Amino acid sequence: MYSNVLVNCSNCHTPLQVPPGAGSIRCALCQAITLIADPRALPHQPSPSPHAPPPPSPYNQAPPGPLPNPHGRKKAVIVGISYKFSRHELKGCINDAKCMRYLLINKYSFPDSSIIMLTEEEDPHGPKFPNKHNIRMAMFWLTQGTLPGDSLVFHYSGHGSQQRNYSGDEADGFDETICPLDFETQGMIVDDEINATLVRPLPHGARLHALIDACHSGTVMDLPFLCRMNRLP
Repeated sequence: MYSNVLVNCSNCHTPLQVPPGAGSIRCALCQAITLIADPRALPHQPSPSPHAPPPPSPYNQAPPGPLPNPHGRKKAVIVGISYKFSRHELKGCINDAKCMRYLLINKYSFPDSSIIMLTEEEDPHGPKFPNKHNIRMAMFWLTQGTLPGDSLVFHYSGHGSQQRNYSGDEADGFDETICPLDFETQGMIVDDEINATLVRPLPHGARLHALIDACHSGTVMDLPFLCRMNRLP
């Protein structure tokens, strides 16, 4: 099988995952089309054996002690980036962010003061402009002081990508990333950092809902488990 084949974009060289049997693929960043003459001739990594035991995880044992109070504080970070006036421009990402903010406030009773929203409509020199530094700071703010029972939301709508992993902790050899507005000069935010900032600091009983509307978002939180939805024919 060759369902996990990765090829580089013929224009910007971003790694792209090739669907089975595809003869070409369009890059989500530069929109260039890369032709694939015969996907079966491309190198690929064999799928892991279905009989192999799952790796041990620190998350499969509940910590001792009473259950936490389920009614804690609510905080959210919402990021919407359209990359306007660039070759990476997207449509609807800022609108996604506004809709998410409306939903959290009016449906789930999040206080307006507990939501940080980063979009290009904000002051380019202010803390809510979606550059790499500001997104990082907002992520740190989201989990800072989290207590059992708190409910956190991280929403990102924008470009996602991959970059080569050199630590050996990725099965496919690539880290998943999100792309801040200044990613071409400042770099992307990789899944290792996202996990270290948003997941690891959470105490038992705190909840984080992460909604990532981007390419390669399935494992961008770097969680130990992956949910696969099998569609019926």
